[in-house]
Amino acid sequence: MPFIPPPKRIPFLLKLGIWISERSVGKTLLPPRILSWYPKAAIGSGIMEALVAHEDGAMDKRMLKIIRMTASYAAACPFCVEMNSYEHRKYAITDAEAESLRGDFEKVESFSEREKLAIAYTRVISQTPLKFHPELVEKVKAAFNEREFVILASTAAQVNYWARLIQALGIPPAGFDDAD
Repeated sequence: MPFIPPPKRIPFLLKLGIWISERSVGKTLLPPRILSWYPKAAIGSGIMEALVAHEDGAMDKRMLKIIRMTASYAAACPFCVEMNSYEHRKYAITDAEAESLRGDFEKVESFSEREKLAIAYTRVISQTPLKFHPELVEKVKAAFNEREFVILASTAAQVNYWARLIQALGIPPAGFDDAD
């Protein structure tokens, strides 16, 4: 159970947004429902979620899924891990690759060098305290153009936002694994 329940009354526009979100994922989602206690947080979070990258040039769906999964594992957020790992095979991510994102990914030969750099950088973005080693930053800058660099950083940061918010509210996993 979450730390607090959703409000009994949710404003109509938030209800509409929640309905659309839940319809697209096929699950009841507690995060937007609980955020309805403070509509500005719900709207801001909803806008951020609506504007995340889904595919942009070389930042394809597989790469973005790897980034989301890595950030979820790094933040140790059960809800995020479950949601962002759901249907990983659909994005050409093998079970062995998915499992390696929890630990030693460097030895997985099926990851490209760009993917390995994205995983390493996502882990840095997801750690506390933040400490960016110049050598890693230079490698990432050499492998990703400026737009891709921003997509990488903002995707990882977005997952970290949700991970901390979801955990701060005590929201349990939504049951995505139940359908897999």
